[in-house]
Amino acid sequence: MLPSMHGILGSASFLCQRPLRRTSQKLFQAWHSTCGLDSRTCTEEDAKGKGSLEDFHAKLAAGPSLQHFLQGVTHHVQETHPLPAEAEEASAPYLGPSTLTGPPRKVYLETYGCQMNVSDTEIAWSVLQKSGYRRTTRLEEADVILLVTCSIREKAEQTIWNRLNHLKAVKLKRPASQGALRIGILGCMAERLKEKILDQERLVDVVAGPDAYRDLPHLLALAESGQQAANVLLSLEETYADILPIQTCPSATSAFVSIMRGCDNMCSYCIVPFTRGRERSRPLASILQEVQMLSDQGVKEVTLLGQNVNSYRDTSEVQFLSAAPSRLSRGFSTIYKPKQGGLRFAELLDRVSAIDPEMRIRFTSPHPKDFPDEVFQLMKERHNICKQLHLPVQSGSTRVLEAMRRGYTREAYLELVQHIHDSLPGVTLSSDIIAGFCGETEADHQQTVSLIHEVRYNTAFIFAYSERQKTRAFHRLKDDVPPDVKHRRVKELMDVFREGALQANAAAVGHMQVVLVEGPSKRSTLELSGRNDGNIKVIFPDVEMDDGTDSGSVVHAQPGDYVLVKISSANSQTLKGIALRRTTLRESAAFG
Repeated sequence: MLPSMHGILGSASFLCQRPLRRTSQKLFQAWHSTCGLDSRTCTEEDAKGKGSLEDFHAKLAAGPSLQHFLQGVTHHVQETHPLPAEAEEASAPYLGPSTLTGPPRKVYLETYGCQMNVSDTEIAWSVLQKSGYRRTTRLEEADVILLVTCSIREKAEQTIWNRLNHLKAVKLKRPASQGALRIGILGCMAERLKEKILDQERLVDVVAGPDAYRDLPHLLALAESGQQAANVLLSLEETYADILPIQTCPSATSAFVSIMRGCDNMCSYCIVPFTRGRERSRPLASILQEVQMLSDQGVKEVTLLGQNVNSYRDTSEVQFLSAAPSRLSRGFSTIYKPKQGGLRFAELLDRVSAIDPEMRIRFTSPHPKDFPDEVFQLMKERHNICKQLHLPVQSGSTRVLEAMRRGYTREAYLELVQHIHDSLPGVTLSSDIIAGFCGETEADHQQTVSLIHEVRYNTAFIFAYSERQKTRAFHRLKDDVPPDVKHRRVKELMDVFREGALQANAAAVGHMQVVLVEGPSKRSTLELSGRNDGNIKVIFPDVEMDDGTDSGSVVHAQPGDYVLVKISSANSQTLKGIALRRTTLRESAAFG
């Protein structure tokens, strides 16, 4: 969504406040001189407004033009703050070289919220590293602390405010010999609450929205001069396609790859279109390059990310524009017109999965409306595309779904679920569910209870409705479900979900599954933890096993290994089993 002019001017004022004040004064003095007036005093006659209009016009015509003023000011600024030639385009004219150079600064990054924020953190770090910043994992030695924030619910924002109160104490206790500590807020909360963040006790020095990470070195340079700096302008084009993210954990076995940004769905409860802007897709070539790089580094699992990942539509090349228009799932609709042309998600998934047959491919978060049969067929054929789908339902009541502007009914959603099970036997499903949305009655709630019971999700993310400013629900609907009722409904939904998840996981007992080892179990160093194809956590003893090469050798499994595990027990969240041997995706496709 394009920002208002008020938002643009608001952002500019933080960057240019002091220089503009000096410039205005110089222009005012020049105007007085042109009119034959002293810059400090006026004659009594002029002060009373006397004198002919003709005299004024004559003086104005004889005076210098606007271009004369601008040239004078430009000359003044260039003399006072000379810039290196290579910095003239990228930096504000009042930033001298002393603010852009100096000893390397150490940056500490904290990430909150969804996987997209993890990806954003990697993009921000890539930008900062190229500008000479060093990464630190120790808060006490950081020169810059950046929080990549989430704004999806009130609780997420409150977590950040609490963290800022803690960082205030860190900032005040910092020894003067270490120099000033700079604190920045990045991401969705920065986009939503720019003015409040900057004004609240003046703790935050830098605010950067999701489309402003390229500007971070510039904003931090401004902060070094003692100013607050902000850029929260949304973009219709920014995808960071030319920036290769740097993984926050280089030894990780899995990685996230952002394929698109923003969202056009405009669900009535959702803040995302207002914090991340309109939908735009990253070019295919850029995505393939990043996935290939991750494969070369030994990464064994990639998750393709987007707010509406399966509505991906690349129009960056001429030949893509003639592609057939997108088709919605049966019984689904949108509030926007059908989008013509562009390479679609099924083609992207095909190309990505072909890069490395031994690399698992997942994707999230999709919208149920964008699932053509081509996607299901490809998932069935490719052994390295995980048979796991995130299928957000939000509510089991058609009436509430209509108020949410989801574009489908309960019946259409359940029909899609059945079609998925028919197309992908053994698929695991996860979902997002909101309890206590505006106007939700007890009967509506029971509809959601029965839907969860019928679908039997393996994983579910269930939250009480949290009203967000700017959304349609905030302006048009009433948040009329009491908090205690919301919390009771959340508990009831969680109970029925866990019951179904236990049944779904119990069905795996006695079967063999391929597990990607992530590392030691959190509860015991004698056990290893990993994820199966359905993204369910699997725990098994760290013992010697067949190395899978038919050589008779035995090994301990390492992070990044695929291990064939026989499942021995299950609860609603975790499977446990016994490791049989190391394996490969290609070899063990039959056990998936």
